[in-house]
Amino acid sequence: MGEDHLVTKPMPDQLTEILDGLQARLEGELRGNRAAVTHPGARGEASEEDWLRILKDHLPRRYQADRAFVIDANGACSEQIDIVIYDRQYSPFLYNQANQRYVPAESVYGVLEVKQDLSREHVLYAGDKAASVRRLHRTSARIPHAGGAYDPRPLPRIVAGLVTYQSSWNPAFGGPFREALRELAPEAQLDIGCALLHGAFEATYRSEQAVDVTIAAGPRSLVQFLMRLLKQLQTLATAPAIDYQAYLARFERAGGEE
Repeated sequence: MGEDHLVTKPMPDQLTEILDGLQARLEGELRGNRAAVTHPGARGEASEEDWLRILKDHLPRRYQADRAFVIDANGACSEQIDIVIYDRQYSPFLYNQANQRYVPAESVYGVLEVKQDLSREHVLYAGDKAASVRRLHRTSARIPHAGGAYDPRPLPRIVAGLVTYQSSWNPAFGGPFREALRELAPEAQLDIGCALLHGAFEATYRSEQAVDVTIAAGPRSLVQFLMRLLKQLQTLATAPAIDYQAYLARFERAGGEE
């Protein structure tokens, strides 16, 4: 008698299916907005909302993502940032009314700008926005615990990036793109980004003129971007403890208190 041979079907890769679905959903929403919304400003706001929703739905709960200004204990303020990723567990809103949010500089993990396309103009623009945050003064207080207090932690580098629907370059991440990254001053350097239709990138700067770029090209750009963003956020650990006395001192000086 012959032997029976069982043919087993490969197990479906459910993780890949889920992540591909996420990619298709955002890509479809952004494509729909581009077709339905013709005014550039309104189209930009719609894109920002789509990217914000994705981050709010998929970042761990310790992180919050919002359009916001960033302010420091000296009273200096950043430009308005399309997406600020900040600590919500230990950090307060300094102001949150009428969709105007101000968060303390110490709470910020990362900043992202949202544009329709990846171009030299938008790389430099996103870099300027990042610099307006990185230039701010950040405090770092001691952290009390049951046996005493931990020393203030060193201030981590704030992650900065740019997310777009597509790249205006062909190839999408070729020489002109890398040259645009090399134009960025240290405080304006972009670490990560995504052109949804073309791929995601990570940049590591060895010097002001030397940058190593990792490109993840292909149809899973959103998943690549999210995973790489999470990896970078993970290395930052917890935001430094805010020195509230520094904010109080500024408030007292502004009020003329002795």
